[in-house]
Amino acid sequence: MQQFVVGLDLCPFARPLRNAGNLRITVCTGSEEDHLLRTFLQELDLLQASQEREIATTLLVFPHALADFEAYLVFFDKAQGLLIDSGLQEWVQLASFHPLYQFQGEDEDAASHFSNRAPYPVIHLLRESMLTRVLADYPHPERIPARNIEKLNRLGSAQLRRNWLALFKD
Repeated sequence: MQQFVVGLDLCPFARPLRNAGNLRITVCTGSEEDHLLRTFLQELDLLQASQEREIATTLLVFPHALADFEAYLVFFDKAQGLLIDSGLQEWVQLASFHPLYQFQGEDEDAASHFSNRAPYPVIHLLRESMLTRVLADYPHPERIPARNIEKLNRLGSAQLRRNWLALFKD
């Protein structure tokens, strides 16, 4: 997270949260879909039941499951469906990150894919109220994706791939 998200300033809101006590990172150690879905629902419940000062946002990490990007997308759609079924889609937004993340319709080697890559499959649960408040104070938040793509394109896929692989050394 430090080298990519914070270091490249891909998410201007990540830096303050990174060292805050209210960033929750949950590692789901299971690999069976039922276990993954239960863990997602537990985290959704916990986020809903807590105050922002306790848990601002949650990163749900799946190190032993969903390595296949297509399987991850199917699971992400199920998680999104559970969010809607629970009536919380106005309250929580989900963001998607995966080691093999690829935007549909873009070249396989496009640098832009790195904006949504993470060492493990991740679902980020974000409070809508927090996003609304933070985005209101940020100049031109609608430009963040385009700015990120420009930044990643300037670095280039080859450099990003080297930086990415360096994360896994040691």
